[in-house]
Amino acid sequence: MFVTALLPWIIAAGLIPLLPLAAMGVDPWLVVAGWILLCGTLVAADALAAPDPRALVLDRSYPGRTGGTGPARVRLGERVDVRLRLANHGARRIRATVRDAWQPTAGAATRRLRFDVPPHESRSATIPLLPRRRGELRTEFAVIRSAGPLGIAGVQRRMDVPGAIRVLPPFHSRRHLASRVARLRELDGNTSVQVRGQGTEFDSLREYVRGDDVRSIDWRATARAGSTMLRTWRPERDRHVVILIDTGRTAATRAGDGTRLEAAFEAALLLAALAVRAGDHVHLVAFDRVVRARVTGVEGAALLPALVDALAPVEAQLIDTDWDGAFAQARALATHPSLLVVLTAQEAPEAARGFLGTLPQTVRAGTVVLVGTATDADLERTARGAAGADDSVDDLYRAAAAEAALRSAASVARAITRAGAEALAASPDDLPPRIADRYLALKATGRL
Repeated sequence: MFVTALLPWIIAAGLIPLLPLAAMGVDPWLVVAGWILLCGTLVAADALAAPDPRALVLDRSYPGRTGGTGPARVRLGERVDVRLRLANHGARRIRATVRDAWQPTAGAATRRLRFDVPPHESRSATIPLLPRRRGELRTEFAVIRSAGPLGIAGVQRRMDVPGAIRVLPPFHSRRHLASRVARLRELDGNTSVQVRGQGTEFDSLREYVRGDDVRSIDWRATARAGSTMLRTWRPERDRHVVILIDTGRTAATRAGDGTRLEAAFEAALLLAALAVRAGDHVHLVAFDRVVRARVTGVEGAALLPALVDALAPVEAQLIDTDWDGAFAQARALATHPSLLVVLTAQEAPEAARGFLGTLPQTVRAGTVVLVGTATDADLERTARGAAGADDSVDDLYRAAAAEAALRSAASVARAITRAGAEALAASPDDLPPRIADRYLALKATGRL
């Protein structure tokens, strides 16, 4: 049972005659007790006369969204509508108020939905959601209130009707994809077709010239053409690209408007979308001490949906990453990857000892290792900012701390280079296109 906001006003209105009654010698407390008893009787009678909400059946749907058998899917920052349908299986008209119990981060409106459902009919209403975080956001129940004819009380019922939406990474770096794909096509036309020599994929036939490898002569074509014809080969294109995302405590650090983990997601998605268009096999694992997400064996247009779906619930863990286990997981995805991209934040020599100790064992012949780090764009400005005579002592200390952090990051980058890998550091907005550009540069030079 519940009471409405009308009840306090009714009680207050009944207390107005107290002063005249007191002047007439009537005991005011007796009047108050009688009035409250009368109001209580009206509340009980109104609640008993309210239609039973158990005659209602509630269900949810997500118009315009295809979630398959699982929850509806929406990108972070996009609106998704949830439609509530209330069916009245009873014989009385029910005027109901419904509150859907979504998590606060789902961004549901706080207002309650009002339904007027005639008997044996149904009514629908829409709840707009604007999610504020990734992952699976749920509602386990809805609360329905059916008011009585007086409007001062009614009956309340909780309906266990679970619902969920899966909020995916936003993939803002998609805006860089078109230009990189165009560059990839240029490379495919200007480099892949023109490169001749070692390879496993047949390309074309041409006439033999002095200096060519005689083992590539096609004798059948030579007999047909009447001149010596040579087979040419394309370099292998279906390389294995492994992306390793560090989900340890350093991934929780703020960088720009988000965290380093979110910047790593953006870089991974852009690289994967580009590599799959180049015909490469892409594998991904997110790891700290256990596997948080894993995608392998998915090709073509199905890759990107699989990646965003796997990464949606992944959050940074406040623990140190087990780098022996992380690189073991990367090796398990592809025994001999052509490119291994490690997205992490290694900026302090003391904290990076485990990473730097394991990295040389991972660098193998024929494998290019890139280590990408999202940096704080404000750090360098802070380091250079305290140069004026009017700067306070606090400003000087902040600048000194920022300068020390930059020196530490440069020291770790040099150690990564000595280990045989390549270090790439950029702001969260610049890191995804920089890694994509490095991938294209490796393609252009024939290293990938």
